[in-house]
Amino acid sequence: MTDWPLLSITTFLPLLGAAFILSIRGEAEIVARNARNVALMTSVATFLVSLLVWSNFNNASADFQLVDQARWLPGFAISYKMGVDGISLFFVLLSTFLTPLCILSAWESVQKRVKEYMIAFLVLETMMVGMFCALDLVLFYVFFEAVLIPMFIIIGVWGGARRVYAAFKFFLYTLLGSVLMLLAILAMYFDAHTTDIQVLLAHPFPVAMQAWLWLAFFASFAVKVPMWPVHTWLPDAHVEAPTAGSVILAGVLLKMGGYGFLRFSVPMFPLASHDFAPMVFTLSIVAVIYTSLVALVQEDMKKLIAYSSVAHMGFVTIGIFSIQLQGIEGAIFQMLSHGLVASALFLCVGVVYDRMHTREIARYGGLNSRMPAYAVVFMLFTLASVGLPGTSGFVGEFMVLLGIFQVNSWVALFAATGLVLGPAYMLYLYRRVIFGKLTREELKSILDLSPREIAVFVPLIAMVLWMGIYPSTFLAPMHSSVAKLINDYQLAQTVADGASVALR
Repeated sequence: MTDWPLLSITTFLPLLGAAFILSIRGEAEIVARNARNVALMTSVATFLVSLLVWSNFNNASADFQLVDQARWLPGFAISYKMGVDGISLFFVLLSTFLTPLCILSAWESVQKRVKEYMIAFLVLETMMVGMFCALDLVLFYVFFEAVLIPMFIIIGVWGGARRVYAAFKFFLYTLLGSVLMLLAILAMYFDAHTTDIQVLLAHPFPVAMQAWLWLAFFASFAVKVPMWPVHTWLPDAHVEAPTAGSVILAGVLLKMGGYGFLRFSVPMFPLASHDFAPMVFTLSIVAVIYTSLVALVQEDMKKLIAYSSVAHMGFVTIGIFSIQLQGIEGAIFQMLSHGLVASALFLCVGVVYDRMHTREIARYGGLNSRMPAYAVVFMLFTLASVGLPGTSGFVGEFMVLLGIFQVNSWVALFAATGLVLGPAYMLYLYRRVIFGKLTREELKSILDLSPREIAVFVPLIAMVLWMGIYPSTFLAPMHSSVAKLINDYQLAQTVADGASVALR
């Protein structure tokens, strides 16, 4: 173990890079070049520090590790407290892994306000990492809400034609649910007299109070996931966001909702989680089936992948509320896999969009003859998205279905329809874009992947195959924490059942 505050360094190092970029002066071209270089170096350095977090993590322990604490608002029992367990560890790594790839992917496509663009991404990285590390409820809420600001700016300034509409829709949807969560945080503070998450996890909230607190948190996390029917902001945000914005949106921001369920809803309000589980299963099944059917009729590549994200996150919420070891571990694994695969698919769309400036599926066809390397990369991530064995997409979906089957075979059956509908829309997209005859004149001069684009895709390919072939690398660190979560949940149910019997 190290005495260095690794989590604080990982969290705030990007802010240091952003401050440095802010101080850059000179001619526009020089400023842009230096901003790109500093942003890339800072994000790579942050990722390397996050690897030290992983290397210092003890897989056998279910406790929060690498805890870093300082006085903040002692009069209100609110402190600056950071730590990771098996549930949050890989979300920190996912955030630091994707950020340098986003910066590299935007190297040439973003030409206006480059300095501000790089600052926005580094600030966004700080907020994402801080949110997954926060062990104080107020600190968590600050990071959770602060994520909205740089993403709102990224969509609103560097997005497409309807960027302002999409940015405000994204902001208002997510902010509305978070207001209810803030009220719930206040109620929890007055009941437990602390905002320390470790203390709150062991605090028995009254049964009548749990339902209201659970619904308040659900309002915020369901929008973030997003669950049906509060998912409508996502397709608009994806379509209008720049490519790198879509990568972070799909790769990390959608995981904030799932992480919230695992960190707060299930362990802190176990009785309410048990009572509301059928509702979550119903909404998740609708999401899997309905959004898959909607994806089938999309003509915009980004919209198709956006709707597929809602369907995949439906598996995640089913796995979380199955409260089975395989189900929850599968849900976490699926979130990590989706973070990589969906990010890669949006990058694939970005490659052809940078060349043709259109995302309309009908405008493409026959790219395999001009872009063979691109066709291979796109095929790999398409197959990972549909859950091909040997890729990361298979492991998570299989474990979720295994977990939910032990609880409710009907939910498992309906969720499994996503395994049929998923290949239908993804292979349909791939066939129309890659195969067929190259008839359009403008496509006959299109260029294959550049060395920079290959450098972006290679780490993603390596991770998707690593997770698919050797998943225990990622399952082992989360096992103890997930087992503890389930044991605490079952203990709360047993105590509640005993109390109800005694009352009779």
